[in-house]
Amino acid sequence: MEARTEKITVADGTFDLHLWLPESGRGPAVLLVQEIFGVGPYIRKVAEDLAALGYVVGAPDLFWRLRPNWVADHDEAGVTASLELSSRFDVPQGVADAAVALAYLGGLPEAHGGSAAVGFCLGGSIAYLLAATVEVDAVVSFYGSAVPDATGMLEKITCPLLLVFGGSDPYIPRERVAGVEAAAARWPNVETHVAEEAGHAFLNEAPRFHHPEAARVAWERAVEFLGRHVPAVPRT
Repeated sequence: MEARTEKITVADGTFDLHLWLPESGRGPAVLLVQEIFGVGPYIRKVAEDLAALGYVVGAPDLFWRLRPNWVADHDEAGVTASLELSSRFDVPQGVADAAVALAYLGGLPEAHGGSAAVGFCLGGSIAYLLAATVEVDAVVSFYGSAVPDATGMLEKITCPLLLVFGGSDPYIPRERVAGVEAAAARWPNVETHVAEEAGHAFLNEAPRFHHPEAARVAWERAVEFLGRHVPAVPRT
């Protein structure tokens, strides 16, 4: 699998877009939006999995203004440091960077057949807000903590949207997820999936977060959703 890093320049600097290509060499563009732990081993594994399905995957370094190419472990020190860093992160600016990265990714010669965004945790919030900001063919948001307070944005989202939550998430209480479900039910383009037994970041393979069965089911749902709305180029 080919991987490389592209440089994206905006008004106040330059940041990295980490890129993975499918075996076919081309496919729909998928913007993969990081957790607070950065574009680390888990996000890179997800990128490889998506590329293996036939997508051109780009993961932007959204913390570049604070700590370029930040990657943290999933231990107590890594969680503490990542939470501190994310507390200083400018979310609207992050959404703007993600929009630029999506446009750049979609303009690559390897990108063909539409575009999507997939985000986890912080990235789930960014992907959701991005869906209300730019034209994109599909968005998958995993446990975005900003979503419950921003259900009013759903009226601005016209693309197919899949919202995934853990039903036992201590950071996003179940009653708040229920509020998202109720709001989403009004919009035919929005689907929800709640893994009742899972907590926050349950797809992340770090032992402190991972719920293997819930992760398997949710990932299958996400892949099926992407396949319906942004089908990948078959392998040649």
